[in-house]
Amino acid sequence: MNFEDLIAKVKTCGKQKLAVAAAEDDAVLEAVDAAHKQGIADAILVGDEAAIRKIAGELNIDLSDYEIINEPDKVQASLKAVKLAHDGVANMYMKGLLDTKTFLKSVLDKEVGLRTGHTLSHVAVFEVKGIEQLLFLTDVAFMTYPTLEDKVHIIENTVAVAHACGVECPKVAPLAAVEVVNPKMPCTVDADELRKMNAEGKITGCVVDGPLSMDIAIDPEAAHHKGAQDRPAAGHADILLFPDIQAGNLVYKTLVHTADCGQVSINISRPGITKGQHWHNSKWELFIVVAGHGLIQERNINTGETVEFEVSGDKIESVYMIPGWTHNIIN
Repeated sequence: MNFEDLIAKVKTCGKQKLAVAAAEDDAVLEAVDAAHKQGIADAILVGDEAAIRKIAGELNIDLSDYEIINEPDKVQASLKAVKLAHDGVANMYMKGLLDTKTFLKSVLDKEVGLRTGHTLSHVAVFEVKGIEQLLFLTDVAFMTYPTLEDKVHIIENTVAVAHACGVECPKVAPLAAVEVVNPKMPCTVDADELRKMNAEGKITGCVVDGPLSMDIAIDPEAAHHKGAQDRPAAGHADILLFPDIQAGNLVYKTLVHTADCGQVSINISRPGITKGQHWHNSKWELFIVVAGHGLIQERNINTGETVEFEVSGDKIESVYMIPGWTHNIIN
């Protein structure tokens, strides 16, 4: 599933109305206008009207189809916008140019907020190049250091979102730095307990498999390399449950700001040391020696064919590591 599939599904649900708090932001107005043009949603824009019109003009966005409520004060804008959703004038409440603290205060306001009596958590949905499924990241914004009970509620909330997006039985990966239980790492203990609760039927509508490291959760190749390919969520996790807001927010912002970037690893080793000795299904790597001398060896995992390259920092060259070939470098 990708965003095109999701948008097609949303279009069958009928047009919705958004109440946008502090709408004076270019990214917000672009998103709102894109939803309007695709027939998904209309919007009531609450915020500094002069700033909204100025930004819309710069972006060539026609505001004639939008209702604008002028409220330059961001706190008041948030309360007026959330009240529209509270009163049923709008179907959804959207965060504009607001800090998270102000946004949450309006959501939890006792008079005009959107309290339901249930735990409030955050879900971010990403389409990432090279990953076939959508990724549901949680919680990257609201719950700071969730307890085991909090994590149960976060899973329940996120599973409901995944179901609404068409994922019938999402695979949930409670993440940690390692994929085994370590009593000195509380998040791995929580992850294992969540797995057990799922197996016992206390968490339903999904498959919970934890603890899992990030690479094993989303990369089938990494899962196979580490011998974890038989784990239920290995390589194909839909929901990534972070141990705390620090980990989640860092990954969220990394995806937002560096999604098209690659990876560089720098290794320093002593003479006689061999590094690598693995292979990839589809990923291409480049080995470059910038100082010293090395021997790069590659072997086709199907035919056994081998090739070698002598490389040196005296003559900078890049050598491709071909998918389907084991590779290593000897210093």
